[in-house]
Amino acid sequence: MTRYFTGLTLAPALLAALAVPALAQEDRKAADLPIAVQLYTLRDFGTLEERLAAVQAAGVTAVETVGTQDVEAEALKALLDEYGIEAISTHAQLADLRTDPQAVIDFNKAIGNDVITVPFLPEEERPTDAAGWTALGEELAGLSETVQAADMTLAYHNHAFEMVEFDGRTALEIMMEAAGEDVMAELDLAWVARGGLDPVEYMSRFDGRLFAIHAKDNAPEGEAEDERGFKALGEGVLDWAAILPAAEAAGADWYIIEHDQPIDAAQVVTTGATFLTQNLPDTVTR
Repeated sequence: MTRYFTGLTLAPALLAALAVPALAQEDRKAADLPIAVQLYTLRDFGTLEERLAAVQAAGVTAVETVGTQDVEAEALKALLDEYGIEAISTHAQLADLRTDPQAVIDFNKAIGNDVITVPFLPEEERPTDAAGWTALGEELAGLSETVQAADMTLAYHNHAFEMVEFDGRTALEIMMEAAGEDVMAELDLAWVARGGLDPVEYMSRFDGRLFAIHAKDNAPEGEAEDERGFKALGEGVLDWAAILPAAEAAGADWYIIEHDQPIDAAQVVTTGATFLTQNLPDTVTR
C-alpha cells in the first residue's frame, strides 16, 4: 500500500530524526572516546598527582606518559588507578631503548601500557641523508622485534625535521618504510604543518599505520610567542574540520592532546578535551 504524508505529518518526524544525532553528540563524554593527554603538557603543573587530577577534571581517562615520570612503576600505577586513568603509550628516548630496552619494557608492563613511542631525536642523532634515515629505520625494526616479543608495539613521534625531503619523499616516510609495517606512526600534526606539509594529505601516507595523532594547534604567525607559537586545540590555524575525519579514515586509534609550552596547562587540557568531544566524527568510539 502506498502511503502519502502531508507536510504537517512529516515535519515532526523529520525534526525527531534530526534531533537524535544532535542529542547523541551532546551526550558524548571524553571518557567514552579515544582521547588522551600527553603528560609533557602538564610537566610544569604542580605534582604528578596534581597533573593526573587535572586530566581527571577534564573528563579524560587516558594519558601518554613521559619516561618513568620520575617515580617507580608501582607508585605510578597506584596513582593512575586512583584517578581512573590508563596509560596508552609512553615517550621513551631512543637512547634508553638502545641501552636497556628490557627496563623500558618492564616498567611499562608494570603500569599496564603496551605502546612505546620514540619521541624525539637530539640534533646530533638526526640522519642527514636518505641512507641515514634508512639505517635508523632498520634499527627501529630490530627494536620493534624486541618490543613485540613482549606483546607490545613500537611507534615513532615526529617533529618538523623529519619533513625534509629526499627525492620527493620525507625522511619520516623513508625511515618508516625501512622500519617495517609493525612500527606505527604517531603524527604530531602541528609539527607536520610547521614542516610545510598538509596534515590532511600527509596522514593518508600512513594509512593503516597511524597509532595516534598529537592533537595540538599552531597560532597565527607572530602570535603566542611566549607559548612557542602553539595554541589550545581549535584556537589556532589548523583545519580540524578536515583533519579529524582524515585521521579517522587513516585509522587513528587515539587523539592525544598536547601543547609544548602552555601558560595555563590545565586549561589547555580542558579546552582540548571539550573540542575533541564536540568535534570528533560521530563514528569515532573508544
